[in-house]
Amino acid sequence: MSKYDHIKQAAYEANMQLPKLGLVLFTFGNVSAVDRELGVFAIKPSGVPYEDLTPEKMVIVDLDGNTVEGDLRPSSDTLTHAVLYKHWTEIGGIVHTHSTYGTAWAQSQRDIPIFGTTHADHNTVDIPCAPPMEDAMIEGNYEYETGFQIMNCFKDKGLDYKEVEMVLVGNHAPFTWGKDAAKAVYNSAVLETVAQMAYLTEQISPVAPRLKDSIIKKHYDRKHGANAYYGQ
Repeated sequence: MSKYDHIKQAAYEANMQLPKLGLVLFTFGNVSAVDRELGVFAIKPSGVPYEDLTPEKMVIVDLDGNTVEGDLRPSSDTLTHAVLYKHWTEIGGIVHTHSTYGTAWAQSQRDIPIFGTTHADHNTVDIPCAPPMEDAMIEGNYEYETGFQIMNCFKDKGLDYKEVEMVLVGNHAPFTWGKDAAKAVYNSAVLETVAQMAYLTEQISPVAPRLKDSIIKKHYDRKHGANAYYGQ
């Protein structure tokens, strides 16, 4: 038994949801789960097919990205996860995918517009797209700088990571997070669905209007507001 078994299991189960939900192809994605008290997180090993994963193969790293336990190399995106965990202290899980529609919006360097109530059930704003990095950041510690690119986007747009749990990185792909790894996967599936809906909306009507503020507020508040009444 390892004292990290609980986050290894959580990371494994969350990673296995990605192919089931159609969010990854081959090894194009990763999930991590953090233990704040221990100061470590479990993350998918780099380049290992999902069908070959086990809880034991999850790699334990600290919040500086150093391997603490595990025989395999952690995901190449580990430092991005580490930066976000270290600075956004209420995140419990992080997902990175190259899901088709979310990535297409990222490659277009566009925020995903809030066109409908499916989007408003989860966010009151467009899903933000961080701009591509400057050359100096790319040539430096790329994955580490990606974390700061995400945080800088939220700072520049005046967004709260506890309310908006998803982002696109320009010319790259989506990242999502949540209170735990399972919620981060849920958010990743939501982002992909909303991205597909927004794409189809613009195909049907290139001048489709943004959702009315009153409807945005109604749908968001009924799930997340002080008097929320959605669900049991």
